[in-house]
Amino acid sequence: MKSALREIVPVAALAAGGVLTFAVPASAATTVTFDCQADAPVVGPQQLTLTQNADVTAPATVAPGGTLDVVVDPAANAVPAEVSGYQVKEIKDFALKIPVPANSTFVGADLTGGSGLGSTPPEITVSGGVATLAFPGPIAGGASFELPTVTVHLTAGSAGTIETKLAGTSYDDPGLTFTAVVNQLVDISAPTACFPSPSPVFTTTTVG
Repeated sequence: MKSALREIVPVAALAAGGVLTFAVPASAATTVTFDCQADAPVVGPQQLTLTQNADVTAPATVAPGGTLDVVVDPAANAVPAEVSGYQVKEIKDFALKIPVPANSTFVGADLTGGSGLGSTPPEITVSGGVATLAFPGPIAGGASFELPTVTVHLTAGSAGTIETKLAGTSYDDPGLTFTAVVNQLVDISAPTACFPSPSPVFTTTTVG
């Protein structure tokens, strides 16, 4: 399952951290690896690994109380047509959790572009200090898609740093969830929970 499923994760919305000062911006091509468990009926839990690439750009410095932006530009991706002998019918109900970084305040987020994500566009909501990027899909098996570019607006806190990363530490505390629908005589829905392993720091902005 590992190699077959490695391209299905829409991790573009990695978000949070950055700036609007006259600093030299930092830019990084980032690959996130997710450790996932699909709760498949009859056959039981299935472990798999998923990856997604994105270019993450943020400023190097920001003044205390200053406004900041971070831009996440996800790479194009594709849903596999088949996994371990199972036909992939569709992938749906994506939700990616992004903690609002310590030493910053979430102001808002803009989504631009994106394709192949279904009729309902992605949205970002914030609750309890966590921003969630979500969309229902579905995306058909074998189809190509690209998540929108995400620009997250923050206000810097006091002197120190602002680090950006994803949520999730275990299957019970996931940072990414979705449902895979596969077919082998009948449709099987497998709710899937993932966490980044390892969990990289995407950007570090110095406040001061």
